[in-house]
Amino acid sequence: MTGLGAILTAMVTPFDADGRVDEGATVRLARHLVDHGSDGIVVCGSTGEAPTLTDDEQIGLISLVVAEVGERASVVAGAGSNDTRHAVELTQRATDAGAHGILSVTPYYNRPNRRGLISHFGEVARATHRPVILYNIPSRTGLDMPNDLLAELARIEGVEAVKQARFEDLELIDGLELYGGDDDRLCEVLELGGAGGICVASHIVGEEMHRMVDEPERRREIDETLRAMYRALSVTVNPIPIKAALNLLGHGVGGLRLPLVDADEEQLATVRDALEDHGLLTAESPRGAPAQA
Repeated sequence: MTGLGAILTAMVTPFDADGRVDEGATVRLARHLVDHGSDGIVVCGSTGEAPTLTDDEQIGLISLVVAEVGERASVVAGAGSNDTRHAVELTQRATDAGAHGILSVTPYYNRPNRRGLISHFGEVARATHRPVILYNIPSRTGLDMPNDLLAELARIEGVEAVKQARFEDLELIDGLELYGGDDDRLCEVLELGGAGGICVASHIVGEEMHRMVDEPERRREIDETLRAMYRALSVTVNPIPIKAALNLLGHGVGGLRLPLVDADEEQLATVRDALEDHGLLTAESPRGAPAQA
């Protein structure tokens, strides 16, 4: 058991008006998440725009979040790369920065074969004494790790969980805790006996999502009430919609780094309508204006 918790929020990275990491907003958001349903925070994952962060920015963010909430919640560091040497270096630095776990994505673009994947994750696991969570997301990496390969990777000491963002063939793997990688699969993962989810909607409905863990008899009912929110936060590529939602709710997380761009008017309207329908934002607030924090 990793002991990292059930609801882990893949936190956005706040930027200021000049596109620099906003440390003050990061601290405020991390505290908010832990106060509202998150057992842990994943820093510098894909939702955190890791591809456009420098290594020093990543390690700085991990250190900052560990210092602020690390005694109350787990902090998992995104430390993946398609260069094994780089992944090992990031993993070592994230461990030294105090991360409680490492999220390591399937190498992308170069698409290694089975033996390459086993060697890659073996090197990553040897670089840390913290639990490693494999991140299988074929839609972003162009490479799927099938369940029989995951079972083989589970035999690597230190590889303890998988964040599964494959849309089919979802199952428990001996030796690996299962975390859902898509919000709309959280209910299914919990029903299977999985550990929980690495979630995005938990930025704004974290307490409700945690109720799906705490109240299994009402799990499907709660899940149904969140479906419209999940759809709205998928109106375009993540993390564009969740940053729009957070800004509308007054959290001030700023914009995105290119090549990602802010939500357009139609996308913003979809997000805003979902927030209003869910009772998180009043209909009287001017469209596009942040609510009071």
